[in-house]
Amino acid sequence: MMNLALKRRVSELGPWFQNMRLGEIETAPDHFLGDYPAFKWERFKHVVPEDLGGRSVLDIGCNAGFYALEMKRRNAGRVLGIDSDARYLEQARFAAAHFGLDVEFKQMSVYQVPALGEAFDLVLFMGVLYHLRHPLLALDLLYEHVVADLMLFQCLQRGDERTALPEENYDFSEWAVFDQPDFPRLFFVEERYADDPTNWFIPNKAAVEAMLRSSGFLVEANPEREVYLCRRGRRPYMVEPPPI
Repeated sequence: MMNLALKRRVSELGPWFQNMRLGEIETAPDHFLGDYPAFKWERFKHVVPEDLGGRSVLDIGCNAGFYALEMKRRNAGRVLGIDSDARYLEQARFAAAHFGLDVEFKQMSVYQVPALGEAFDLVLFMGVLYHLRHPLLALDLLYEHVVADLMLFQCLQRGDERTALPEENYDFSEWAVFDQPDFPRLFFVEERYADDPTNWFIPNKAAVEAMLRSSGFLVEANPEREVYLCRRGRRPYMVEPPPI
């Protein structure tokens, strides 16, 4: 009887993008990527301490709360998940209640993080950057306002996967470097990619790493092709903090 009620509620809250296992019920068993994001998590979970020792965690673009719940299972202290989509937050609250995990969820966008007025020991910024019209602004805001130490970052990538380090400066007459496939570049999607109108900028690997460096983040690990564990470093001297 309980399984029928659970199945009905999962259906009412759908469609789900994250496949969550709630007892015998899967929320997105037919996901086009497979058992997502669990299969991806298996590839990089080793870079997150198994015991977070009460550290604070912010999950930006938390969706149905998969990663936020995993952080709480690893003994995180305060865990806050934010998302701009109210339906995803309703799913996340339901999943957290189902597992009896104390995770807080708020509806807000990445551009609103200064309003939180606090920094977190670990910030998760997974699968969000390419959905933003202002990706560098988002990274700058995270650096300035909410990342106290570590950031776990993931972004869809397309194009060349080599990562040649660009020179510090190029003459105005330089053209050839922009034709190199390993030069940092963002592909702009004017209409849709994968039927999603919010897929705006898709970087190659070199661009992901360059954008992280430009915003002041030091890459400590790249355990999975699209995933990086970053530490808050020093911002380049020419970058001014964004206004609140």
